Amino acid sequence: MKEVLLVMFGGAVGSGLRYWVGTMLPVAQGTFPVPTFLVNVLGSFILGGIVGATSLPSPLSRNATLLLGTGLCGGFTTYSAFAIESVSLFEGGNVLVAGTYLATTIVCCMLAAVAGVTLIRFSIQ
Repeated sequence: MKEVLLVMFGGAVGSGLRYWVGTMLPVAQGTFPVPTFLVNVLGSFILGGIVGATSLPSPLSRNATLLLGTGLCGGFTTYSAFAIESVSLFEGGNVLVAGTYLATTIVCCMLAAVAGVTLIRFSIQ
């Protein structure tokens, strides 16, 4: 039960932060969805750091991983919004924006995750 509560609490905080970013950076219809892009890249970086921290000599605890990784990052990042925004851009005839959004999100999230893992692992050495 404790683990579920940790995930729920982290998810609530992450969802609130995600909502806040969306309200601070409004997006006009048919344009590049900057808020979703930013939260997904930042979330990938943070989750990369969390994953990197689980393999250290003094690893991040399971509870911290559940709270921060599964909960916070899970609530903060949003694949579903990324998917729907991509479909909407394509359907709206904004093929170049949609393609750019898809490609940059995938590449930048992967690079951010690698950077997060690498930063944590090499900062400890």
